[in-house]
Amino acid sequence: MSKVLLVEDDHSIADMISIYLSEENYHVSCAFDGKQAQDLFTEESPDVVILDLMLPDTNGIELCKHFRTLSNVPIMIVSAKNEVSERVNALTVGADDYLCKPFSMRELAARTSALLRRSAFNQSVKAAAVEAPVPEEKDITLDLEKRCIYLRSQPIDTTYSEFEIMRNFWLHPGKVFSREELLNKIRGIDSFVTERSVDVHITNLRKKVESDPKDPKYIKTVWGVGYKFELK
Repeated sequence: MSKVLLVEDDHSIADMISIYLSEENYHVSCAFDGKQAQDLFTEESPDVVILDLMLPDTNGIELCKHFRTLSNVPIMIVSAKNEVSERVNALTVGADDYLCKPFSMRELAARTSALLRRSAFNQSVKAAAVEAPVPEEKDITLDLEKRCIYLRSQPIDTTYSEFEIMRNFWLHPGKVFSREELLNKIRGIDSFVTERSVDVHITNLRKKVESDPKDPKYIKTVWGVGYKFELK
């Protein structure tokens, strides 16, 4: 039974979500403010977090940032804020999905399932992967088992989606991926996301692995098509 941490200050909405997901065979723990959410996150190590942006004691974006410093657990934002800037901001700080209120319970459950499938697939890759050799100086290296990117022998922190993009680049150096292909790799075709989210993840990856993100050495833009990775 997968564990869901639901962070929602509206008790009626929290009850509806909790009841529905429980009937879908999830174990749901509810937090109604940021402090309670942090305590439950530490105590229960959830498999996925469903996080409202508007909380009484903190901003959901700040809470998302905090969770991301602790874990790569999938995080889905649910919010009445439907502006593109809000969605992009949430993805930028580490969220993996964004669902606007009001939403159907079926869609919420489907997106939760999709995030968990991505996470489960990642665990199977870790189990089957052979540990990469010690990273070489001035090289980008991926350890698939530990889900870690190394730059000049130093580990780089990434979100779940950022690592999935880099993993596909790493396994297929030189291959040009369209935005749609990368979306399907990190989300699956049953989860609604926009191509803009890929651009956000690419921008964040470049900031982490490129010495000059505006003139990238590794992650190249192929205009009119998408992106490719060149291993130096």
